[in-house]
Amino acid sequence: MPRTHHLPDERVHFMWDTGNEPVLGIDSGDTVVVWTRDVSDNQIGPDSDRSVIASLDWDRVYPLAGPIAVHGAQPGDTLAIEILDIHTQGWGWTAILPGLGLLPEDFPDAYLRVFDLSHGDVAYLRDDIAIPLEPFFGTMGVCPGGASAVPVMPPGSFGGNMDIRQLVRGATLYLPVQVEHALFSCGDAHGAQGDGEVCVTGLEAPMFASLRFSLYKGHSIPGPQYRTPGPLTPRVDSAPFYATTGVGGDLYVAAQDAIRAMVDHLASNYDLRREDAYLLCSLAVDLKISEIVDAGQYIVSALLPEAVFSR
Repeated sequence: MPRTHHLPDERVHFMWDTGNEPVLGIDSGDTVVVWTRDVSDNQIGPDSDRSVIASLDWDRVYPLAGPIAVHGAQPGDTLAIEILDIHTQGWGWTAILPGLGLLPEDFPDAYLRVFDLSHGDVAYLRDDIAIPLEPFFGTMGVCPGGASAVPVMPPGSFGGNMDIRQLVRGATLYLPVQVEHALFSCGDAHGAQGDGEVCVTGLEAPMFASLRFSLYKGHSIPGPQYRTPGPLTPRVDSAPFYATTGVGGDLYVAAQDAIRAMVDHLASNYDLRREDAYLLCSLAVDLKISEIVDAGQYIVSALLPEAVFSR
């Protein structure tokens, strides 16, 4: 019979490594209840201000819960992870981290906003700006084959730090197993995020979740795949979207141009300081590739859901 296991946050790891000892072992069909720390490993708390960013110990960033060993998993199999439930633990933060993000030259200084998430299912950037909470794990992955002290931040065919905001409650993630027992880990949870996570942080938050694991023997996939529970943006589809674009021969530069234009739009039309406009882009604006087949000139759109503005 399938069993339910509990994985508290006392044991974490900070690198992908085949030598990481499993915290627990499970069978296909079992469910695991997990508690995860925020991405700073508790270095940022509900009472922090931006001064904490300068003293971050980066060796403690990206604490992952796990690994979880799935009995019988072998390279060439596929591991399915169903997100049965996921909730924040009452607070979270978003920051501009100097040198990181899509626009590091535009925003060179540290900036931090801490959010109280204990009142309803939204996070308030301002009294009239309510961002829907749609919790998910930014990092979910099996251990990459042959990994030895591999940093968490870059994703890969094994999953990892994908920041796919559609992996919410009701979604299923499929990962190609690369090592014996799969060695699944998760963390870096977000209460909300736009597609792109443009300032390099989402709404970073400690999280509670319930995950069910199923092993598909002999079924191989080339990289992560997933199924969403329904419409991609059900919480904001009641109002229009406003889009800015970037156009050119480089998708990255086009994305930068689209977000710069959106920051300008938010600052001038909603009386937001530019740092808060950039954070709002990271939390609620979706980057989309609108055109990629037209003579090497690409279009990236940044879509703002106007439903976040109560007025």
